Amino acid sequence: MLILHKNNNINGLMDADAIIIGAGACGLMCAAQAGYLGKKVILLEKNTQPGAKILISGGGRCNYTNLFSSDEQFISANKHFLKSAFTQWTVEDTISFFETYGITGKEKTLGQLFPDGGNAKDVVSMFTEICADFGQQIICGSELVDIEVRTGYFAVEYKLGGKSKTIKAPKLVIATGGLPIPKMGATDFALRFARKYGLNIVETAPALVPLTITGKDEDWYVQLSGNSVFCEVSNDRISFEENILFTHWGLSGPAVLQISSYWRRGEEINIDLLPRQNVLTLLEEERKSNGKLLLSTFLNRIYPKKFTDALAKFLSIDKPVASLTRQELENIHQTIHLFKVKPAGDKGYDKAEVMRGGIDTNELSSKTLESKKIPGVYFGGECVDVTGWLGGYNFQWAWASGFVIAQNI
Repeated sequence: MLILHKNNNINGLMDADAIIIGAGACGLMCAAQAGYLGKKVILLEKNTQPGAKILISGGGRCNYTNLFSSDEQFISANKHFLKSAFTQWTVEDTISFFETYGITGKEKTLGQLFPDGGNAKDVVSMFTEICADFGQQIICGSELVDIEVRTGYFAVEYKLGGKSKTIKAPKLVIATGGLPIPKMGATDFALRFARKYGLNIVETAPALVPLTITGKDEDWYVQLSGNSVFCEVSNDRISFEENILFTHWGLSGPAVLQISSYWRRGEEINIDLLPRQNVLTLLEEERKSNGKLLLSTFLNRIYPKKFTDALAKFLSIDKPVASLTRQELENIHQTIHLFKVKPAGDKGYDKAEVMRGGIDTNELSSKTLESKKIPGVYFGGECVDVTGWLGGYNFQWAWASGFVIAQNI
């Protein structure tokens, strides 16, 4: 159990200006920003420490934003919804905010910013120290029992150490995240609460999640387990150029995680195993200069040997390049540039990084994130139908939504 600084009773009636359910990225940012505005909040967190998901993000390094964040890198039934939040709190605001507390960003790749010389623990410590400075109360190990929507305020009952307590506030913030990684305490609380009061929910599913392969092709993927190849992965809606990772159950790696958010069960995805180059052009050059070179030797210059050996299932890799027939060359082109995969499914919420779908953005004010049907209730972060790409985008949404809510509670 962790308790940071108790608040005084406001006006003798309310315990805080707002109660925040969930001390993750959105909830912590909301509490910090509320503190700047002189507002007192109480954060209830079921885990034994705040920021549990922050701590495991980026392998413990925390990719806390992306330089290229815009509404274009997000999936939502209403893609325009988050423009207001991203105008109110920009990437530059995130960078400046973190730098104020000694965390400078270092770009790893594709705009991904990580703490330079620091890690995820530093990010969580930053927020808990801010909350302590402003007297914001974080109660960890709290078990939510009930929320009563009363006239003008909310009564939240929770258990702490087996004892029931009730706190009251005129505003309520739901920032409990999504369904991924239930072992980290993920629940469907936000969705259940929203449904209870008639809010629409956009169908949810695991996103940024590895894809599984079963059936006759399963053994081919198993033999390549551990191999990584730079590719372009695409469907008829979008494409991503990054590494894919072969596993004993299918495909993972950044490119596959990205495309998984756009994949629907039963669909094929295309993998270009040699993006930015044309394998037939390279082969033609080789045929002119060294036609006796075996196709396997040629491919070993591009791929790990284990991957080349696995391509023998589809290609005549033991033939000299000068002896390849027109049909074999066409087969090489199809295999390298148009490799088709039909995943059987995904690894589910246990392995997903985020949830796709959530509380319908039409139920919320885009300017304040307040519920249109339940005045005084605000939803932010992953529980809302706003799902970002891999690479710090979802944190940027969490910070932005936390900031916006803080301005309005």
